[in-house]
Amino acid sequence: MPETILQHWVLVNFAYPFLLLFFIVFGILEKTEVFGSGKKQLNALIAFIIGLIFISFINPKLVVANLILFLTVAVVVMFVALLLWGFISGKDGLQFKDANKGLKYFIGIVIVIAVILATLWALGVQGSFFDFLFRSSWSEEFITNIVFIAVVIIAMVAIIRGGKSSS
Repeated sequence: MPETILQHWVLVNFAYPFLLLFFIVFGILEKTEVFGSGKKQLNALIAFIIGLIFISFINPKLVVANLILFLTVAVVVMFVALLLWGFISGKDGLQFKDANKGLKYFIGIVIVIAVILATLWALGVQGSFFDFLFRSSWSEEFITNIVFIAVVIIAMVAIIRGGKSSS
């Protein structure tokens, strides 16, 4: 695959991680005013030094790179879910002002399931979804945990609703 200027090893291994951490640290220092207000030069110098220390070690860069990749995928998945919700409940779509709460929850659950299935498809999960969900090495523990969490949530909702109606 041909390499572009934005994929050059100097940019990927040094410039991007340095700039990312520099701007995050600088923004945090400016917002919290740890060294006092109006100390932009001091905040920039400290952020610069932290950025240089950061790029001199490989493990922190790998952790940040993996987190950023996860963040970008998560943002796109959330964007798709919100876009679907907007198509359904937008100005020209269904008007949810007077809609039943159950209908809103149902449509939301359908959108979440659709986004999960689309994400699994985009990830290239091999085999059928049933095999992936029920015949994987982790599926027994996963399903047990999901059932346990569902039972706890149902019990808490029953307790909360029971407490509201009796008072």
